[in-house]
Amino acid sequence: MHFSKAVVKYRVLILILTAVLMIPAVLGMIGTRINYDMLDYLPGDMDTVKGQEELLKDFGKGAFSFIIVEDMPQKDVGKLTEKIKTVDHVETVLWYNTLADVSIPMEILPDEIYEAFNTDHSTMIAVFFDSATSADVTMDAIREIRSVAGKQCFVSGMSALVTDLKDLCEKEEPIYVAIAVILAAVAMLIFLDGWLVPFVFLLSIGMMILLNLGTNYFFGEISYITKALSAVLQLAVTMDYSIFLWHSYNEKRELYADHKEAMAYAIRDTLTSVVGSSATTIAGFAALCFMTFTLGRDLGLVMAKGVLLGVLGCVTVLPSLILVFDKPLQKTKHRSLIPDMKKMAGFVTKRFPIFLVIFLLLIAPALYGYQKTNDEVYYDMGQCLPEDMEYVIANSKLSEEFNIASTHMVLADANLSGKAVRSMIKEMEKVDGVKYVLGLESVIGSAVPEEILPESIVSILKSDKWELFLINSEYKVASDQVNGQIDSLNAILKKYDPTGMLIGEAPCMKDMIETTNHDFQVVNAISILAIFLIIFFVEKSATLPFILIAVIELAIFINLGLPHYLGQSLPFIAPICISTIQLGATVDYAILMTTRYKTERIAGNDKRSAVTTALAASIPSIIVSGMGLFAATFGVALYSDIDIIKSMCMLMARGAVVSMLCVIFILPALLMLCDKLICVTTLGMNSKKQKQTKN
Repeated sequence: MHFSKAVVKYRVLILILTAVLMIPAVLGMIGTRINYDMLDYLPGDMDTVKGQEELLKDFGKGAFSFIIVEDMPQKDVGKLTEKIKTVDHVETVLWYNTLADVSIPMEILPDEIYEAFNTDHSTMIAVFFDSATSADVTMDAIREIRSVAGKQCFVSGMSALVTDLKDLCEKEEPIYVAIAVILAAVAMLIFLDGWLVPFVFLLSIGMMILLNLGTNYFFGEISYITKALSAVLQLAVTMDYSIFLWHSYNEKRELYADHKEAMAYAIRDTLTSVVGSSATTIAGFAALCFMTFTLGRDLGLVMAKGVLLGVLGCVTVLPSLILVFDKPLQKTKHRSLIPDMKKMAGFVTKRFPIFLVIFLLLIAPALYGYQKTNDEVYYDMGQCLPEDMEYVIANSKLSEEFNIASTHMVLADANLSGKAVRSMIKEMEKVDGVKYVLGLESVIGSAVPEEILPESIVSILKSDKWELFLINSEYKVASDQVNGQIDSLNAILKKYDPTGMLIGEAPCMKDMIETTNHDFQVVNAISILAIFLIIFFVEKSATLPFILIAVIELAIFINLGLPHYLGQSLPFIAPICISTIQLGATVDYAILMTTRYKTERIAGNDKRSAVTTALAASIPSIIVSGMGLFAATFGVALYSDIDIIKSMCMLMARGAVVSMLCVIFILPALLMLCDKLICVTTLGMNSKKQKQTKN
C-alpha cells in the first residue's frame, strides 16, 4: 500500500514529471535511426555477410544497382553515365562502353558482353556505391540518380527497394497511429461505461508509447517493422491494464467514501493483477530475442520494454489522471452497452459437449493449414511493395528486357590462375538459370593479356586480395530454383577456391530462409515453455497450463492456418512473430477466466456454477480487451500498402477475435471436462469444502 498511497499523494508531481519527460522522449524518437534492410539482421558469422564486408573493405564497393535506360541513343547514355559518376557515393559505373573506351578493340569484346548490356530498346548500366545497401547516403544517392536519369530510367537493386520502402513508411506510419487511436477510442466508447474514459486512457498510454519510442535511441537504431508496429501493439496490449484499473477503481468507490483512498486500493489490486498478466505478454515478446535472425531481438526488446512502461503508466500516470479528472469522469459515465452474460454463460456450460466436439474437429484442419501456411511464406521483400513503386517497375523491366531476375557476386582469390578462372566461369555458366558470368577473363578472354590493361579497368573487378565476378540469373530471389542454383555455384566456387564467397541478395535470402526456419521452431518452443511456467506459478497448477495453452494454440493454428485456405502467402517474418505475440497477448483472457473459476471452486461451488459464474464475469472484460486489440490493428491492416505491415496487423486483429472466441466457448468446455483432474493437481483446490460439494 505504501506505493499506492505515494502515487495518490504525489499525483500532480507525477503528471508534471511525465509531461517534462515527453521532451527528451520526442527528441530520442526523432534521433533514433530506422533500418529498412532486412538482410542487416543476418548473423555476422555467415559467408554472405562476411563477403559483403570484404567487398566494401577491399574494393570500396557496397551497394549495387542496375539502371535500365529505355529508348535512349548510345551517345546520350554515355552522357548519362558521366552524370551518374558525379553523384556522391557512386564508386563505379560499369557499362558496355566503359569496357570499349579503355583501349580494348570493340571487335575483341565477346558478343555476349554487348548483349548483356543492350537490347533493341534498352541499355543496362551497373552501378556500385561506396556505402552499404541501407546506408542513408546510399538512399540519397539512389534518389539523386533517379532525379538525374529522368523518366526513361529505372533503378533496381536492394538499395532502390530500401529507398522506396523508407519513403512509403515515412508517409504511412503517422497514419497508422492515428487510425489505431481513433478505432481504439471507438471500441472503448462502445464497450466501456464512460464517454470521457477512453480519452484519459489514450492520453496515459500515448505518453508511455512516446517514452518507449524515445528510449529506443539507446539502441542506436530499430527496424522499420518495429517502428511501424510498436506503437500500435503497445496501445492494443496495454489497453487491458487501463481497463483493469478503471473497473477496480469503480468497485472501490462503492466501498470507500474518499475517492483517493479508493484509488489507492485500486492501484494495489491492479498492480497484483497486471504483474501476472503482463508477465505472459513480456514472455511472448522476450522469446523473439532468441532468434538468430536479429530482427526478432529488435522487435522483442522494444515491445517488452513497451509493456513494462505500459504497466508503469497504468499504476502511476493513469491513476493520477483519473484523480485529476475525477469529477468530469463520473459525470460522463453511462451504462455499459455489453449486456448481462449470465444466459450466454449458462448456455455454453450446459451445451459444453458440443464445444468439445467442435474443439476436436477443428484441431486437424487448423494444424494442417498452419503447417501449410508456414511452407508457403515468401521471402522476397519486393513483394511487400505496391506494384506501382519505382523499384517494382525497375525489376519488372530488368526481367522483361534482359531476362535477369537476380544478380550474384563472387569473390575469388586474386591469385587464381587465368586458366582456373576461365574453367570456373565455364562451369558456372552451365548451371541452370545462369545467363552469364561477368569478370575480367570473361570480358577480355585470353586474347588480351591482363598486364596491358589500364589500372582503371582492372581495379573495377580485381584487387590485391580478391577478384570480383557478377553472375546474372534468370531465377527470382528467394525461389527454390535460385536456391538450388546458389548451391551449385557454391560447389563450383569451393572446388576452385575454398576461401571464395558467393554474395548478393539471393545468397543472403537463402541464408535468411534457413536461419528463420530454425528460429521459428526455437521461438515457438521458448515462448510456450516460458508461458507454461508463468501459468504454472500463477495458477499453482500442473494441469491448467496445458489446458490454457491448448486453447490459445488452437486459436493460433486457426489464425495462421486460414491464409492457406484463403490462398494467401504471408511474408516470412509474420508467422514467427504472430505465433508468439498472439500467445503472449491473448493467453491473459484464459488466465482471467481460470482465476475466477478457481475462486468459485475453492469457495465450494460445484463445477457447473463455478464455470458459469467465471464465464459470465469474464466475458465483458475479454470482449473489451479482444475488440480493443482488433480495432487498433484492423484499421492499419486495411490502410497499409506495405504487405508485411498489412499482413501482421491483419493476423493480430484476426488472432484477437479467434482467441476471444476460443476462450469464451472452448475453455469452459475443457474446464467442465477436466474439473476433477484440475482440482487434484491444483494447489488449494482439493479442500474438504470441495470434497463435500457435489460435482
